[in-house]
Amino acid sequence: MSPPRVTPSGRWPVLLLARELGLGGSERQLAETALALDRGRFDPHIGCFRAGGFRARELAESGIPVLELGVRSLVGPSVLAGARRMGRYIARHGILLVHAFDVPLDLFAVPVARWFRVPGVLASQRAHRALTPGITRHLLRLTDRIADGIVVNSAAVAEELVRDDAVPRSWLHLAPNGVDTSVFRPEGPRTSLPWTAPGAVIGVVCALRREKGLDVLLDAFARARTAHAGAKLLIVGSGPVLPELEARARDLELGADCRFQPAVQNVAEWLRAMDIFALPSLSEALSNSLIEAMACGCCVIASDAGGNPELVDDGQTGLLSPAGDAAALAERLEFALGDVTFRRRVGERAALRAAERHSRQVAARRMGAIYASFLAGI
Repeated sequence: MSPPRVTPSGRWPVLLLARELGLGGSERQLAETALALDRGRFDPHIGCFRAGGFRARELAESGIPVLELGVRSLVGPSVLAGARRMGRYIARHGILLVHAFDVPLDLFAVPVARWFRVPGVLASQRAHRALTPGITRHLLRLTDRIADGIVVNSAAVAEELVRDDAVPRSWLHLAPNGVDTSVFRPEGPRTSLPWTAPGAVIGVVCALRREKGLDVLLDAFARARTAHAGAKLLIVGSGPVLPELEARARDLELGADCRFQPAVQNVAEWLRAMDIFALPSLSEALSNSLIEAMACGCCVIASDAGGNPELVDDGQTGLLSPAGDAAALAERLEFALGDVTFRRRVGERAALRAAERHSRQVAARRMGAIYASFLAGI
């Protein structure tokens, strides 16, 4: 017997999948989408390899069911058990569209959904594919061809897929990231920082990975503080390059003017404590952290890598700086440090831009329109 085309309420059942439901950017966008989808049209379900994490609790509290697939490795026996579990769930709930949000689920859920004859199957590319080398990239090129479409979060990622992976442009669907602007907004509590001496705070919140270019930020800050002796640098996040960054800060003799803070959950409170948010990425798709900083009213300075220029209107909602150029970033830091009025003005514009274009409600409407374009003809 064929599965029902809608739930008894007349809504389209859709299954959104990511590896986990924790702090990662893809997990965040999955949760934001599911929570903000129009419940009058869609019946959202969530699938993941491993359940748990604070986003799972948030989804459950909103009445969105979470399926744990129990897949421990893409090359082990748990793959077959997870595929059977997903197939039974698809049949039981009449899932009409499956959307994988990250690379592991692109590789797993897209072929499984196709095998179980789900009418609509979407993959995602939410980071530059150059960061996924080797056999995994070749496998992604295969899933590109069996999905009905690929959702990208920036025009920069779309152009890369067309140019480097021969993906037809008609297969790509743009849905920029969204954030919860009821949490990320200029008004609200702010973290008390450890410095007692006055001075503007330059900060960043991100995963401490090489492609974030944080060594460039350290070098730029070392230059900029010569003209602004009271300036401070705050790096919030965890990741593999932390020891290298700490060593670089020591070599530059930044001392107590530079602090490292492990990853936090109350991100908005830390962002509100920053006067300037600097993101010197060498590679970027569409940065959640940059959107969050803009939504909190920070004066943002970002590299011109990837999707950053799609977010920052240079001179209006922030400043752009050539990726990898510490001297150019130092010049922009010095300019912003010396002009409080400029910082306030661009921060206000950035917050308005984020609320208008990147709230989770706006993002969910874009995603819902993509889903509807596949489901309307079913």
